[in-house]
Amino acid sequence: MVYFAIILCTIVVDQLTKSWVVESLRLYESIEIIPSFFNLVYVTNSGAAFSLLANVDSPWRHYFFLGVGGLAMVGLTVAYWKLSKVNKYYTLALALIAGGAAGNLIDRVRFGAVIDFLDLYVGRYHWPAFNVADSAICVGAGLFLILNIFEVRNQEVKEL
Repeated sequence: MVYFAIILCTIVVDQLTKSWVVESLRLYESIEIIPSFFNLVYVTNSGAAFSLLANVDSPWRHYFFLGVGGLAMVGLTVAYWKLSKVNKYYTLALALIAGGAAGNLIDRVRFGAVIDFLDLYVGRYHWPAFNVADSAICVGAGLFLILNIFEVRNQEVKEL
């Protein structure tokens, strides 16, 4: 149940923040929060991470991303059933990834694109805008990698 509760919390926070952005800002509007470092913006991304495939003009692009998102949700849940027995922290990692994927999938179904609003930058260099779902995916993936490193080390110690 913890797995699904984390997914649900991630989706709720993601969708609430995106709703706030849509209701509070005009498309492409930017509000400076921390000068030379952080803005709130309202942009959409019809592509994948870093706008990958956003310029592909095909009606299949939308269905491709919906299919990939759905398959990711299934794969993450299968991985959860297997890995949560190995280490309880896999539950958190996989649930964050799944919740983030679900949050962005909801945007694709509702709007045909993902709503992004967090804009980090230094000087003139801007990291591509992102959202809570993207953050959850990155944190979950980072935790997953760290857990795998420790699991490999534990296996190596057991083999000695």
